[in-house]
Parts: sequence; structure tokens; C-alpha cells
Amino acid sequence: MPEHPAVKESTRDISNITRMRNAFGDRFKLLCGVDTLAMEELLMGADGWVGGLVCAFPEETVAVYRLVKAGRIEEALKIYRWFLPLLELDIHAKLVQYIKLAEVQVGLGSEYVRAPRLTLVGKERERILKVINDALAIRPALPDYKAISAELQSI
Repeated sequence: MPEHPAVKESTRDISNITRMRNAFGDRFKLLCGVDTLAMEELLMGADGWVGGLVCAFPEETVAVYRLVKAGRIEEALKIYRWFLPLLELDIHAKLVQYIKLAEVQVGLGSEYVRAPRLTLVGKERERILKVINDALAIRPALPDYKAISAELQSI
């Protein structure tokens, strides 16, 4: 058994972080499993975040995490508010295709998907590209989150 067993909380009910802390204390690491609730669950005591958009936006994901854990909430919130339209790509049935398209737009991957998934085409692809490109057009400069001690990382 791992030294720190973990639970991925994906119910979309952030109060479950408090329920699990009340029931189990620190026996388990609690991980947010819903990108659009990451900051909220981190604020409620989640130890980490199992992110989907981290594949395309690793720096923003780590910045939000470290800033929240360091108590620099205003800075984290600025990034998170910008990030939310992109994070919403992770809560759709085609999340794999959406995330892979975001990876392509930032130069980190390809759109290739294995069957039965299909690469995005037509109006849907245009709609998702607009979400991604609109965000990229106003991508915020990140504060020096890398200077925040790695000791803040719970996992």
C-alpha cells in the first residue's frame, strides 16, 4: 500500500472534501478530479489536482496549485478566471479531443485519437478552436510561482 493513499474526488460536490476530512482526517490525500472545481477544492483542503488541461497548460496548472497552497489567492484567482473556459473543455464527453486540440494550439501534442474517438471536424472544431484561441490571445503573464517552495506540494 502506498505511503499516502489518495482519493480522487470527482462528484462535483466540493463539500465532499470537508466530509472526507471530517471522516478520515489526513489518512488519505484528497485530489480534485474536476478541472472546473480545482481552485475551489484546493481552498477547501484538497491536497492536489488530477488535471486534464495540464497537458496543454502545465505552467498555469502548477501556478494555480502553488499559489493557492501558498495563500496567494488573488494571484491564483486571476489565472483561474482566465483558465476556466479552457478547463470547461475537460467536462465534456469529447474531452480527449478537446484537450488534444488545445495541445496542438500550444505546440505540445497532436490531434491524433484512437478509435472509437474521432478527430474533431467542422463547426464543432471551429467552436473549440475559438475557445482555445480566444484564451491564448489574452493569456496572462504568470507571477513567479516557481519560487514557491516545492515543499508545498502535497503529492
